[in-house]
Amino acid sequence: MKQFKLSQSEPTSVNELLAKAETLAGLTLGEVAAIANIKVPKNFKREKGWTGQLIETCLGASAGSKTRQDFAQIGVELKTLPIDENGRPLETTYVCYAPLTNIAGIEWHTSSVKNKLARVLWVPIDGRRDIPPSDRHIATPFLWTASAEQESQLRKDWEELMEMIALGQIEEITARHGQYLQMRPKAANGSALTTAIGANGQNIQTRPRGFYLKKEFTQQILDDLFS
Repeated sequence: MKQFKLSQSEPTSVNELLAKAETLAGLTLGEVAAIANIKVPKNFKREKGWTGQLIETCLGASAGSKTRQDFAQIGVELKTLPIDENGRPLETTYVCYAPLTNIAGIEWHTSSVKNKLARVLWVPIDGRRDIPPSDRHIATPFLWTASAEQESQLRKDWEELMEMIALGQIEEITARHGQYLQMRPKAANGSALTTAIGANGQNIQTRPRGFYLKKEFTQQILDDLFS
């Protein structure tokens, strides 16, 4: 097995984080979990966030599900990316929860989406469902920062979605809205509800929403990396 030591503290530099992450490349989730003394689930139906939590633990991330970046000291967010045998993303990528009330004054440059995506450590992982989770290999991690064009489109998508929320059109938002960024329900089950703005400005109850990067966008990120 490759040499990999469990990190007990958050990396203090981007180079330290990347070097640590690169030692994961080629290992299976089972091998990494054994080092971290964490049990691997038989499937991810009930534990969709398990892989990300495992990698966070191994690299010393501290933010968890907070609004801060996973490695806040050095301004880096961690995102695992399930891919198929051809290196194509298998699913959208969760970014953060979407605010549905008290949104007056929130602008792109102070938004959680911009903060989370300012600099990302992507960790591609074999996500094929016919392979047991413990046998799925980790590919080579890489750092990414949005280009000017990419950030411009992300901002445009975010502003469109936030305007719909402000106008009380939350129930009209579908996964088709946005070119790179979409908004979808984000909750453990359909019974979880939160407050949002209704069509007439009143408070209504609706499912919590989250911002997600579309597969087409993460495919573009991979294409740019390997082109």
